[in-house]
Amino acid sequence: MNYRKDKYGKDISILGYGCMRFSRKLASVDLEKTEKEIMRAIELGVNYFDTAYIYPGSEDALGRILERNGARDRVRIATKLPHYLLKKPADMDRYFDDELARLRTDHVDFYLMHMLTDTATWERLKGLGIEEWIEKKKASGAIGQVGFSYHGNSDMFMKLIDARDWDFCQIQYNYYDENSQAGRTGLEYAASKGIPVVIMEPLRGGKLVALPPKASEMLKKFDPDLTPAALSFRWLWDQPAVTCVLSGMNSLEMLEENVKTACAAGAGTVSDGEHALSRAIAAEINRNMMVPCTGCRYCMPCPAGVDIPGSFAAFNMVPVEGKFWAFKDYFMCTGLRKNTSAASLCIKCGKCESHCPQGIKVRDELAKVVKQFEGPLYKAGRTVMTKIAKY
Repeated sequence: MNYRKDKYGKDISILGYGCMRFSRKLASVDLEKTEKEIMRAIELGVNYFDTAYIYPGSEDALGRILERNGARDRVRIATKLPHYLLKKPADMDRYFDDELARLRTDHVDFYLMHMLTDTATWERLKGLGIEEWIEKKKASGAIGQVGFSYHGNSDMFMKLIDARDWDFCQIQYNYYDENSQAGRTGLEYAASKGIPVVIMEPLRGGKLVALPPKASEMLKKFDPDLTPAALSFRWLWDQPAVTCVLSGMNSLEMLEENVKTACAAGAGTVSDGEHALSRAIAAEINRNMMVPCTGCRYCMPCPAGVDIPGSFAAFNMVPVEGKFWAFKDYFMCTGLRKNTSAASLCIKCGKCESHCPQGIKVRDELAKVVKQFEGPLYKAGRTVMTKIAKY
């Protein structure tokens, strides 16, 4: 296994174990199968395990497996505070203590603010005393390092990076999302601040494995032994700013393949031809996209606060990944925040169109985005989030 360093110089395996997708047996985690996979991962050198309070059965399963194998000290656990459920300061201890009990441990190595959406949300948490609580837990050794996970545009991501001296962060990033969400811009900004970056969704929820036929042909012609997953992981590990890449591994075969890729990967190991291939495959996936947006962000910032590239990125997911996943992406990137960045905020000023190198009729396309996504479900979701977060 290859390793990179955390903020304090300790080793993190470049392949991390994402614990959200443990195999299930009926309504519960398949503990016997998952135990074999986790212990094999540890044997192969994987030392970073990522879970969360809201992943059903995940923390408990991980805790049970590590306890009965005496393996707690061989791994570094990352889990997450469901800050969106906090209503009063005492809730921080309540949820954290629940997590420690589930994980059967007295400390968490990496603790994230789960899906931190914007600086307004962070200010609300500060008002509840989150900073003092964090420092108390770090001083006691109950929490090692503190960071946040994020879905949204690079502008807000960079503001959150600057909001605190974070120990690490976690973003969605892959060769398909290079210029959407936090993107390469956010990745490199965090790295410039000395903040390690953990990557989630390296395979876009499996979409970069189940490639369109023409894309599969391109990959096979380039290298018959290069798998779609290996192409994606190698693209990420070629970048020094990437510290650890999470994979939701739920089979020994998947684990063995990913470890094999990790052992041969590293910064500067991807050829120009391989980079060209990933760009060509991304273009093929986007061949039927709704809006020819490249994510260049020349249209930003929007005077009305619309996340224009993010709106189009979600809109372009409709023919590729289906309406449900496109809606989910749109809601996470525009609705899960105090000040929404939804397409419906457009005031039709036209400033964006004067800067768009693709000549996109941005105002017309944003109206289509609104029609596609901002129906009753979006509005209901916004109402629920507003009440939960006390906006």
